[in-house]
Amino acid sequence: MQPEPQAVLSPLTGAAIFLVLTVEPGGEHAVRELLPDLAGLRRAVGFRAPEGGLTCVTGIGSELWDRLFDGPRPAALHPFREVVGARHRAPATPGDLLLHLRAERMDLCFELAGQLTGRLAGAATVVDSVQGFRYFDDRDLLGFVDGTENPEGRAAVEAALVGAEDPDFAGGSYVVVQKYLHRLDAWNALSVEEQEGAVGRTKLTDVELADDVKPADSHVALTVITGPDGEERKIVRFNMAFGSFAHGGESGTYFIGYAGDPGVTEEMLRNMFVGNPPGTTDRLLEFSTAVTGALFFVPTADLLDSPPPAPGAVAGSAAGSPPGSAVGSTAGGSPGSLGIGSLKQTPRTGPRA
Repeated sequence: MQPEPQAVLSPLTGAAIFLVLTVEPGGEHAVRELLPDLAGLRRAVGFRAPEGGLTCVTGIGSELWDRLFDGPRPAALHPFREVVGARHRAPATPGDLLLHLRAERMDLCFELAGQLTGRLAGAATVVDSVQGFRYFDDRDLLGFVDGTENPEGRAAVEAALVGAEDPDFAGGSYVVVQKYLHRLDAWNALSVEEQEGAVGRTKLTDVELADDVKPADSHVALTVITGPDGEERKIVRFNMAFGSFAHGGESGTYFIGYAGDPGVTEEMLRNMFVGNPPGTTDRLLEFSTAVTGALFFVPTADLLDSPPPAPGAVAGSAAGSPPGSAVGSTAGGSPGSLGIGSLKQTPRTGPRA
């Protein structure tokens, strides 16, 4: 039976909450206890308003993976690598756990976010929380349609999910998140033609500019990635607008891109921030600044239901430790965090988290 992915490819919704958390030393047990309960908690909230389409996708960072699980790890999982060019920088910021909550209604996202963070109280700290919203006809705050080039159908599955190249983790995905802050006063001072040149598409009709007029430093030109045989390699984006009017205000785009190979997203970022060729950096970065950056692996729903053994669990069991006892310490050196008794199943009814 093929492993069942999490709800990575659910349609774009009207609302989303993006939570990035760091897990405290000793908090691994609480995370392992939560993983098999995620689907049930999502159902409990979503059942109250099924038309809202509530989903929850959970990603795990590289360092936390080794603290939670023994055995194999996703082949391409690593910490987010800072990208530094001559003029622009994509920073790497802390993040062990990603919770990507989506629904047509913000109240559903908010309720589930509260339940999940409540379960992790004292074990994990929310280091970034963004409430995203749909802006008119799926536009960003710069006024352009966002996500036009997302693949669809089978192409989306092939772009977003791990395949036979890493059979232990087939059906999983890698996700990169970044928060971009926009300087809207400077952007809005440009003419529409100048804005279209920076993006590489027309603003009203969302049509890509012809190659002979599209600037080499436009966003579209720099984020088209081709493989060794010339085929275009894609990712699946679910970006959302966000903003606040307090303390002078800040607004921007929360970038979230899923890929079966994180190298595709990383090449896009190098092109944007370093340039291709070097120095030809993304014109949009003159008006948008990346302030966060993290990479996570999104395991299958099956793995969340039945997580792999905790580090040291097999050895501890062989030594005669009773099931559910805390044996030894995690790879990160945190005692009392193994909780083998937490490996419970969630009934597989209804849509996945």
